[in-house]
Amino acid sequence: MKDADDRSLRLAGMSVIVVENAAEVCRLAADHVEAAIRSALAACGRAVLGLATGATPEAVYGRLADRHEAGALSFRDVTTYNLDEYYPISPIDPRSYRSYMHRHLFGRVDLAPDRAHVLDGTVPEGFAAEHAAEFDRWIQADGGLDFQLLGIGRNGHIGFNEPTDLPVAESLRLPTRLVELHPVTRADAVREFGSIEAVIPRALTMGVGTILSARSILSLATGPRKAEAVAAALTGPMTSAVPASLLQSAADRVIWIIDEPAAGLLPGG
Repeated sequence: MKDADDRSLRLAGMSVIVVENAAEVCRLAADHVEAAIRSALAACGRAVLGLATGATPEAVYGRLADRHEAGALSFRDVTTYNLDEYYPISPIDPRSYRSYMHRHLFGRVDLAPDRAHVLDGTVPEGFAAEHAAEFDRWIQADGGLDFQLLGIGRNGHIGFNEPTDLPVAESLRLPTRLVELHPVTRADAVREFGSIEAVIPRALTMGVGTILSARSILSLATGPRKAEAVAAALTGPMTSAVPASLLQSAADRVIWIIDEPAAGLLPGG
């Protein structure tokens, strides 16, 4: 799946593939997602995917949907669980991640609607904790995640697991839950919401513990704005202040695909 001119690194025990640009990241990521689907189907007749949102996954989903429309890839036996959702928000709000997924993937492939799981931004707050716990139970009942797709925030978040001062051991066990968004995350969401005042300040997110339970994890990063977070996650210590660094605890199951600008602060970058 990797081209001869791609650069391969091993950092903190994790495989890192550095490619020229964002388009190559998305192409290679789509290849990995397709391979994960085919591998899981061959092994047990179904595939359970954890999915992310954002600009980079959008292009990955476009490639996967194109392959489906060309008759080369089916989602008939796939089940999906999305990382996160703003809270509160209606699923039909165009800024919701449910809407995002429908636009970019769910509405373009043969994935059964009852197998496309996104955290519910309309659940009453008094039931949010139980809804989050139920989400984790659904994943377990489906046999766990075969594959988890991730991005990384400028502050090092994965999903909406934001930087904290929690002990690492505690962060590694975090379940799906309702969280407050970090100021950097809210600032980056202005492009979706139009102004900082309009950004919804809370979200439901799959927890670090749930993410790390996946049998295979693919993390993507593109652009120079992600370089600092990527370097901290790949070359720094495991710390709750950089949630993506916690992927080091599952190093043998983690692959990073990043472009040259995002790799700018790595050794040899």
